[in-house]
Amino acid sequence: MPKNRAQKAQQLEALTQAVNRTGVVFSTHAGLKVKELEELRSQMRTEQSSVLVAKRNLLLLALKNQGITCDPAAFPGAVAVAMGDDAVMPAKILATFKAKHEAVSFYGGVLEHAFMSATQVEQLSTLPGKQELLAKMVGSLQAPITGFVNVLAGNLRWLVTVLDAVRVQKTS
Repeated sequence: MPKNRAQKAQQLEALTQAVNRTGVVFSTHAGLKVKELEELRSQMRTEQSSVLVAKRNLLLLALKNQGITCDPAAFPGAVAVAMGDDAVMPAKILATFKAKHEAVSFYGGVLEHAFMSATQVEQLSTLPGKQELLAKMVGSLQAPITGFVNVLAGNLRWLVTVLDAVRVQKTS
């Protein structure tokens, strides 16, 4: 059953908000079974991301509303829009899902209000996520402090070793 004008306007508003999020990736979903699409949605939900299916023309209108220019030929048909608040996570999840399901392929994405090609999305999916980068940064900040503590503890260890050697020498 075709959608009426109000339903299309509502979907256009949802797509416009979706395209405005930090990480947005466009892919094909044709050839996926409903169970597989639900599996993808479940994986996205665990990372505070989501997927919605959109018609090509409505997606192009939503991109135009946000001032994002792209080639209409980039989307051959209906599009699965994966979005999240982390710029990398939707691309990472889709890339791992794509490895298991050959029917999925990237169309492109949006990063900082600029359209990315499918190859750029592939490259983006190889980058570490925000949480991984924060963990590495904390580890880097903690490393000098840990080293300093070990240096200070080393002096006490040597003192204990020397005192133990003196004790062994006096008892023998």
